[in-house]
Amino acid sequence: MRVRVPFGRGEKIGLLLALASQAAVPRHRLKPALAVLDAEPLLDAPLLDWLCWVNDYYHHAIGDTVFTALPRILRRGEATTMKAFRCWRLTDEGLAQRPENLSRAPRQAALVRLLQQHPQGLTPVELGRELASWRSAMQALRKKGWVASVAPLWPRPVPPSRSPARQLNAEQVRAVEAVEAARGRFACFLLDGVTGSGKTEVYLALIERVLAAGEQALLLLPEIGLTPQLVGRFEARFGRPVAVLHSGLGDSERLRAWLAAREGRAGIVIGTRSAVFTPFARLGVIIVDEEHDASLKQQEGLRYHARDIAVARAHRLGIPVVLGSATPSLESMANALAGRFHLLRLSRRAGGASPPRIERLDLKHQTLRESLAEPLLRQAAEHLERGEQVLLFLNRRGYAPTLICHQCGWVGQCRRCDSHLTLHQEAGRLRCHHCGAECPVPRQCPQCGNPDIRPRGFGTERIEAALREYFPSHPVIRIDRDTTRRKGSLQALLAQVRNGEGQILLGTQMLAKGHDFPNVTLVAILDADQGLFSTDFRATERLAQLIVQVAGRAGRGHKRGRVVIQTHHPDHPLLETLVEQGYQAFARSALEERRLAGLPPFRHAALFRAEAPEAVLPQAFLERLAGFCRRISPTVDCLGPAPSPMERRAGRYRAQVLLLAERRQLLHRTVARLLDYIEQEKLARRVRWSIDVDPQDLS
Repeated sequence: MRVRVPFGRGEKIGLLLALASQAAVPRHRLKPALAVLDAEPLLDAPLLDWLCWVNDYYHHAIGDTVFTALPRILRRGEATTMKAFRCWRLTDEGLAQRPENLSRAPRQAALVRLLQQHPQGLTPVELGRELASWRSAMQALRKKGWVASVAPLWPRPVPPSRSPARQLNAEQVRAVEAVEAARGRFACFLLDGVTGSGKTEVYLALIERVLAAGEQALLLLPEIGLTPQLVGRFEARFGRPVAVLHSGLGDSERLRAWLAAREGRAGIVIGTRSAVFTPFARLGVIIVDEEHDASLKQQEGLRYHARDIAVARAHRLGIPVVLGSATPSLESMANALAGRFHLLRLSRRAGGASPPRIERLDLKHQTLRESLAEPLLRQAAEHLERGEQVLLFLNRRGYAPTLICHQCGWVGQCRRCDSHLTLHQEAGRLRCHHCGAECPVPRQCPQCGNPDIRPRGFGTERIEAALREYFPSHPVIRIDRDTTRRKGSLQALLAQVRNGEGQILLGTQMLAKGHDFPNVTLVAILDADQGLFSTDFRATERLAQLIVQVAGRAGRGHKRGRVVIQTHHPDHPLLETLVEQGYQAFARSALEERRLAGLPPFRHAALFRAEAPEAVLPQAFLERLAGFCRRISPTVDCLGPAPSPMERRAGRYRAQVLLLAERRQLLHRTVARLLDYIEQEKLARRVRWSIDVDPQDLS
């Protein structure tokens, strides 16, 4: 239960987790709580027990862990009933209006347009976030009878028509039956299906059976961008509303979905990683789609991995959990090979689609036109002339990674990070993609005054300009973080692609997963060399997954697709194995390398990070920590301290220590003792430190 308590000169919302007969401090030092905010527990005992396990596993603060399971509204101490959250919604008359007819009242037009995009209504807080100075326009619309103030309800209405279930092939049927046989007990299934093999149809069939049994289903996705299209598909299939939970929603929307799941009114919940903490009345199955994706790992605060704690939650509830991917993580592959996970394979594309042809294009000695090789441009022209679509992938946004002076060699450098400033030509700005610092593009070199400063390298913005020049009669749609900042912009761009309005599709990893573009027949990966020589031992795994996921966008319809990988290293073992033998062969080879090197998943890892404004402090703090670790646990490998790969970020110097242990229990015992040591270490008060169990990113 939540309590409001005095804290310093103000008040805070606290959590009451247990009752004690005696206090650990003298009675005269105790202050009474100002109010108990809940009449009954917000979370049931099994969920709270699992949260305590999550807290212990990641060595975090219990209050912060439990607060993670609550919507922001509840963390602020507001009521758990939706009656407190009125919202503004268009009436039938308002829905019929055309905003362009309000040309003399632009604020009213903007408000009508906004509310038409949110027929369920928006709260005052959400309106203020989307539209400044909306209240006077709202009053005018209210007098016209176009808007009304209502209590937001769940479930929201959905179209009554239902789309029929697709016929499953033999592999899909076997997968569904295997999971169905485990209903009512814990079992973890790794659904390893090639791109386009119909994993979503397996999810739909499983959830249909769960709903028929009166239970609920949770589907976790790695990205917000995948949510709207999947929600539409699920609602059309089942003819019932789907509760959605992700950070892009307004506070009241999230509370509505959270309450509907807790009270059992929502049969299906779809959400990003934090949805794993949602309370359920009768949870029957958990599905984690794209289980390999790094977005499932939280990188700040409670550094949990949604996939891993979803498996633990399913184990405690005694229900099956399904992990789906075309490129399973090496951790999941190792668990499947060891028999801890049940491996289910979908080896063929659904609907008779053929796998794409993949070829490596050696860039050495090639004529490049703005990083595009002549053979690739010729192939693109052929596909475009046939009325097909072409997708080009470059995981680097902006116009160019840096700006350089042609006379003295000056390079645009971030003053707060060990990083170059990226040129964003459309905005006329140099921006740091790490700390967010930016400045105008200089007209002359700040060092020597020479006006000849040039962009160096290529980003999606520069490639877009080149494509518009090479193919002027074929529209280009660019999808990256810069073009999708506005709410709903990603969905609008994807709709244009599916409608055929853009024949050339260009983007970053936002395009790499989950999207189905039946008319895309050529996919080009413009720079496959980025991850080949990284210091992070996971870099090759991520590169292989990215290549396979991007390649999977090609040929998903009736026409066979083609994939071109531009590289200066066509004979690199990773590319050779991946192209010639497939992801399975790569994964087995990479696992053997990890085993020989003593790296995860064959050993268990924890990473201590420290940062401070002065370079010497993180290093000194971690040296003491590492020394203590080596004294108390000589069998735990303690690597470091060493500067982080990017030592200075946002004006702070960073360093890290990596712990590796054969046994998980030994690692956790060691981490617990190190945390006790930090409590007594004076240097710990002069640095900002953190602990990351099972780290996915060593930067």
